Amino acid sequence: MGTNGQEFGNALADVLLGLVEPGGRLPTTWPDNEHALPSTQPTDGALRYDEGLHVGYRRYRAGAPAPRYPFGHGLGYTTWDYLSIDAPTSVDLDREVDITVHLRNSGRRPGREVVQVYLRRPGSAIERPARWLAGFTAISAAPGEEVTATVPLTTRAFQHWNTTDGRWSLEPGTFHLDVGSSAGAVPLTADLTVRIPSEPA
Repeated sequence: MGTNGQEFGNALADVLLGLVEPGGRLPTTWPDNEHALPSTQPTDGALRYDEGLHVGYRRYRAGAPAPRYPFGHGLGYTTWDYLSIDAPTSVDLDREVDITVHLRNSGRRPGREVVQVYLRRPGSAIERPARWLAGFTAISAAPGEEVTATVPLTTRAFQHWNTTDGRWSLEPGTFHLDVGSSAGAVPLTADLTVRIPSEPA
C-alpha cells in the first residue's frame, strides 16, 4: 500500500480479509535489483540525469533490464481475460479517439481492472520513447461477466514537442496500440494511422 494515513490499519485489514478489492496500480517501476537502477551515486557532488525521454517506466523499454514490478502493475482477488480491441484503422486527428476493449472477469470474485493503452511509433523521424502511456480507464465486473471499457485518447497523446516551433506538433503516420493491465502486460495490439486534418485522405 502506498502513502499511509491514520486509517492504514483498517484499510490493510479490509484488503487482507478480502472485504475490498486492492484496486490500486503502481505509478512507478520497481527494478529487479539495485544494479538495474540508473545512476544514484553523485560524482564530485553532481548527479547526472541523462535519461532524456527515457525517464521512469519508459527506460525499461529502452534497453534496461526487465523490472520486478512494471509501471501500472497491481493485484486483485480475481483474474481477467483481455478478449479483443476495437479501434479505427485511420483517423483525422482533430478530436479524441475512442479505443474499445472487451474483457472478461475470469475469476470467482467481483473485481476492478484498470485498462491501460500505450502507444509506440517505430521508425519515427523524431526521438520518441519506445512506448508511452496514452490513456486508461477503470471498470468493474462480476465473476464471469464480459464488459466493455472505452479509453479516450486525446490529440496530445499522439503529439510531440516541436523544439523548433516551440509548440506541440503531430507527425502523421501509423502508431501501434498496446493494451493491457500494465506496461509489462499488453496482450492486445492494433495499428492506427493518424492524419493531420488538412491532409488529404
